[in-house]
Amino acid sequence: MAKKESTIPADKLELYNQLVATNPAIERKGDTVPYTSLNGHMFSYLDKEGNLAIRLPKDEMDNFLKKYKTTLREAYGIVQKEYAEVPEKLFKNTKELKPYFDISFEYVQSLKPKPSKKK
Repeated sequence: MAKKESTIPADKLELYNQLVATNPAIERKGDTVPYTSLNGHMFSYLDKEGNLAIRLPKDEMDNFLKKYKTTLREAYGIVQKEYAEVPEKLFKNTKELKPYFDISFEYVQSLKPKPSKKK
């Protein structure tokens, strides 16, 4: 069975890799849909067009949405209440985005680990 090729533009994939590399404790996962997760909780991902979604706690989410004039992430007609759309301009500014990425990582560390499905 052939491995699926990613449809994500190379420049967006590179931006995501740069962001993930800012924290050595975080590992990028996924080939066609790159994402980060910890203890079974995903906290960031790129969709197939290369748009970044980041998971934030409620108090940070409200501030983020207002500050960057963005919205909650919607995928397959479902609003993902804990994920914000990262605006293109912010996505291109790793230094400005990094604190939110770190907040996202800290947030999932506070969540109860999901049981592993691997045997």
